[in-house]
Amino acid sequence: MFDINPGLIVWTIVTFVLLAAVLAKFAWKPLLQSLHEREDKISSALEQSEKARAEAAELLKQNERNMARAEEEYQKAIREGKALAEKLKDEIVNKAKQQAQREVQMAKEEIQRDIDAAKQQLRTEVADLAISAAEKILDETLDQQKHKKLVDSFLNQMKAS
Repeated sequence: MFDINPGLIVWTIVTFVLLAAVLAKFAWKPLLQSLHEREDKISSALEQSEKARAEAAELLKQNERNMARAEEEYQKAIREGKALAEKLKDEIVNKAKQQAQREVQMAKEEIQRDIDAAKQQLRTEVADLAISAAEKILDETLDQQKHKKLVDSFLNQMKAS
């Protein structure tokens, strides 16, 4: 069934060796060179990707530090704003209290002046009424200055007692 032909075997081996020699001389070197170039490109790409990953990690850390710093500044600004608002509130409240106290004091002084003026007017009217009554009773007109002096001394004696 199978027939072995030694001449065909020899020519197959010779053809294979010649083909291997031709391929080794003309195709093997360019093929190896392209494989080396590809290997270099791949390793270079791997190095660049590793560098990019390291840079990205550094940028991420830097970004996190910047975010932490921004958060601190934000919190500080909030604290300072609250403190300033509290200080302004206290100042406004104190000024309002002082103004209210001044107004109350001024009102008390004005009331006292009005009371004093009313007392003086009342004294004057009482003196005038007393003089008028005394005139009608005595049917004579007395010196008005003397009567006022008399009534004022009488009122001062009444005030003392």
